[in-house]
Amino acid sequence: MDEWTGDNFDEAATVLNAKVGAIVSMSGMNPDAQARFRREFLAPVQDGIAGTGRTAVETGQDWDKAAGPLLVVLTPAA
Repeated sequence: MDEWTGDNFDEAATVLNAKVGAIVSMSGMNPDAQARFRREFLAPVQDGIAGTGRTAVETGQDWDKAAGPLLVVLTPAA
């Protein structure tokens, strides 16, 4: 679990990729499994943050995206 505060959605997606990617790299999964995890679970969440997540938050709505073991929730600033 982690928390991000800020208004740069591309940066948030990049940080998520870096943090989760580092854990995946150290996980002991073989390279094919790592690539599949990044493609099927991490990429959709990362793309959502910078796309539909950004749009939702900018219009005052919450947004969430789950893919496998990942769940990201974005909420507008109070």
